[in-house]
Amino acid sequence: MRQKFFLYGSIALFISLAAYYFFNVGLTLSIIIVLLLIVGLTNSIQEKHAILRNFPVLGYFRYLFEMIAPEIQQYFIERSTDGKPFSRNQRSLVYQRAKNIDSTSPFGTQLLLNQTSYEGIKHSMFPAKVNEELPRVVIGGPDCKQHYSASLLNISAMSFGSLSENAIMALNKGAHKGNFYHNTGEGGLTEFHQNGGDITWQIGTGYFGCRNEKGEFDSEKFSEKANLPAVKMIEIKLSQGAKPGHGGVLPAQKNTEQIAKIRGVQPHTTILSPPSHSAFTDAKGLVHFIAQLRQLSNGKPIGFKLCIGETKDFETLCEEMISQKCYPDFITVDGAEGGTGAAPLEFADGVGMPFEPALIFVNKTLIRYEIRDKIKVICSGKIISGYSIIRAIALGADICNSARGFMFSLGCIQALRCNNNECPTGVATQNKMLMKGLVVTDKSERVFHFHKNTLHAANELLAAAGKSSFSDVDINIFMRGDEFAHLSDLYFPDNLKSVTRH
Repeated sequence: MRQKFFLYGSIALFISLAAYYFFNVGLTLSIIIVLLLIVGLTNSIQEKHAILRNFPVLGYFRYLFEMIAPEIQQYFIERSTDGKPFSRNQRSLVYQRAKNIDSTSPFGTQLLLNQTSYEGIKHSMFPAKVNEELPRVVIGGPDCKQHYSASLLNISAMSFGSLSENAIMALNKGAHKGNFYHNTGEGGLTEFHQNGGDITWQIGTGYFGCRNEKGEFDSEKFSEKANLPAVKMIEIKLSQGAKPGHGGVLPAQKNTEQIAKIRGVQPHTTILSPPSHSAFTDAKGLVHFIAQLRQLSNGKPIGFKLCIGETKDFETLCEEMISQKCYPDFITVDGAEGGTGAAPLEFADGVGMPFEPALIFVNKTLIRYEIRDKIKVICSGKIISGYSIIRAIALGADICNSARGFMFSLGCIQALRCNNNECPTGVATQNKMLMKGLVVTDKSERVFHFHKNTLHAANELLAAAGKSSFSDVDINIFMRGDEFAHLSDLYFPDNLKSVTRH
């Protein structure tokens, strides 16, 4: 895009100068074109704004819209709280925290607070002292030999292929500076993930990075990568919320020669990971596979990720864990509203259990089978603020992962072009010209600041509730709108009332 701008701009300048020289017309036009070229050159070499770096002049129209959008939305389109999947206010919060600038809001809440829908934290009359140290959680069950101290907030699974190499490097460098982990996604562990940050290596049904020529699991290739010092945990992907029971999707236009070589597939073809694993076919096989990966990785934490569907399947899995006396070190719970770069609409909108009931179900089921103390629960579902972190912990999570929050910190503008390789900010694209707009050194700092400032906000909320530790958080620190009408008889739905952590 930038090359086209300078090519067309130079042609226009030459024509206008020729018209002025030969016909004594076009001086004003020539001056305008020169000014535009100067502006374009300046924007093409700056490193702060990916949109202006990729679209040196046209990018200003986007910023102009940003200035007038509140008025347009207020009177003609929608409020700043209505955008989907994330509202304008939510995105702005991430941008401000990523840039390490003031993230306060003016003139009070913009949410509609009423008796039936309101939900909030019960603050204490005597708030606790805000802890300046960012919280961490140790992961590793009874069979783990290499326990890992994880941050409370980490980067959720996003593959190289779905995201650009610059985006992956920026995420990993930010994770390194902030001391939190970066989940590779099922696309495999690549050189772009190895920039100092801790890694959770996700193994999907395609076994990318640890597969043989037939696409089956290769234990030798797995062991080689799993024992790299940067790899702290291994996650088996059973399903994800955006397309549960379907398998991953990498559109053909994103499947470059480079990515195909990393994954061991044919380039320029749409890659559909199988819906199910070939290394196991049932709960018993999954537990065996967990034990196998733990042995091959010399005792690193092993877990799996899933979106809850048929609840009996998970109960059967718990029974099998107990029978074999073999437990995962962690379980990552995703909700049906989860995000992705590409998914069939029917699966995205109509399959799987939403995040909140899924998290409650997993937590309570582990408690019922008396194995909750052996397994950490990680949640991945629209975690974007300190409040969403507190809420997820209250519902039963130990740790939170965020994908789209960290995408926003990279500069994602929710353009909804993840699936066609035309992401204008260089985040979700393999177009070399577009990804150059994402400057790794600048965006890695934003990743770091988003993580730090979001966890600090969570610490502030914790203190406001009068708590000194996240282990003290449960659903009882929240109030619901129904309480206002029945103050003499406080009410919570049964599925939330008994939620505990252990």
